[in-house]
Amino acid sequence: MAETERTRADKKRDGDTLVVAISSRALFDLGDSHELFEREGVEAFAQHQIQNENELLAPGIAFPLVQKLLRLNRAPPEAPHVEVILLSRNSADTGLRIFNSIEHYGLGIVRAAFTRGEPTLPYVRAFGADLFLSANADSVANALAGGIAAATILPSKAPQRSSEQLRIAFDGDAVLFGDESERISEEGGIDAFHRHEAEREREPLSGGPFRSFLDALHRLQAAFPSEASPIRTALVTARSAPAHKRVILTLRHWGVRIDEALFLGGRPKGPFLEAFGADIFFDDSTVNVESARQHVATGHVPRRPASSDA
Repeated sequence: MAETERTRADKKRDGDTLVVAISSRALFDLGDSHELFEREGVEAFAQHQIQNENELLAPGIAFPLVQKLLRLNRAPPEAPHVEVILLSRNSADTGLRIFNSIEHYGLGIVRAAFTRGEPTLPYVRAFGADLFLSANADSVANALAGGIAAATILPSKAPQRSSEQLRIAFDGDAVLFGDESERISEEGGIDAFHRHEAEREREPLSGGPFRSFLDALHRLQAAFPSEASPIRTALVTARSAPAHKRVILTLRHWGVRIDEALFLGGRPKGPFLEAFGADIFFDDSTVNVESARQHVATGHVPRRPASSDA
């Protein structure tokens, strides 16, 4: 399978490829190693990795997601391709343990960047990533500031799903959409928010940090019959009627597909995400991600402070 995926990757044009960049700490369980690094420094960390390079790493929170992403490459040759890029602040020497684990689990990951302690963000851009997943909140914030869809993978309950279908759920405001309406709610309250949305119900919302990633997923979905798609998406938002109308009309205006839309009116999101069977959920709210990560793998999408807006 890995050889087939490599061959297809070489044949695909960049525009036909969904590229996901992921840090080694999101893909594998490197908790003990990272604690050693924080406690004793880079040399102790490097020695530990080399001494244990033949000991397999356990899967991390994002491992099932990566497996399902790569399974999409079993699709017909004309379908868009998915590529997962590994990014690590290890050196190539100490990163051998990571690649040994990738090979053992049969993951079709063939491209990587090892930076020996330097930031990996420049390579997120160089690889043309549509999405960046990391356990490092600073790296995620910098990627978002650079216009890249990014999320911090949080410690979560992420049970292995029996279905091979990839299920991805998104919050609306400040994730798929801009955060203008959310700021109205925070500053003026729920009544001001509903007035604002009613007055602008036919005015499309601006795109948020994950709009381009949703577009890329939509292109993948479009390659399959809707009744047999290996990808299913959901919008899981705290909005409720009548603020739902602007969301629906915005998605229609964008021409993108969302399979399920849950307008929860402030209910905790975790149980609904579990019912949907999300492989990962993206949200900007710390309250929402705390609820979500008790049930599914969760990525936090931090918002910029209002003072940083131009």
